Amino acid sequence: QVQLVESGGGLVQAGGSLRLSCAASGLTFGNYVMGWFRQAPGKEREFVAAISRSASRRNYADSVKGRFTISRDNAKNTVYLQMNSLKPEDTAVYYCAVDLSIGVSDAAYKYDYWGQGTQVTVSS
Repeated sequence: QVQLVESGGGLVQAGGSLRLSCAASGLTFGNYVMGWFRQAPGKEREFVAAISRSASRRNYADSVKGRFTISRDNAKNTVYLQMNSLKPEDTAVYYCAVDLSIGVSDAAYKYDYWGQGTQVTVSS
C-alpha cells in the first residue's frame, strides 16, 4: 500500500530555516505529482506547494512564495520542502500528499494519499 512518511519538523525561531522530507513507498514515485499542505490549530488545511512528476512545474501558495522551495528526488522516492525566513504564522502540522491524477493542483481533495504530518513551530 502507499505510505508517505514526513520528517524534519521541529521548533525554530522566526527567521530560521527547516527542511522537511517525505519518503514515499508503495507506488512508482516518479509518475505522480506531490504536494505539501499545512494545517494550523483551528484552521482549514491549506495548500503550500506542489511539484510535477519531472519537477518542471512547481506551484506555491502566495504566502510562501520566495521563502519555500519544493523539490524532489525520484531516485530516492522523496519530496522535500525547504523553508526559509520562517514566520510564526508558518506554525502548523505539515503534510505531504500524492495526486494520482494528471496536473499540478492546489486542491486538497484531488490528492489521494496523505502522510501523518510533522509539526513545525516557529517562535517569535
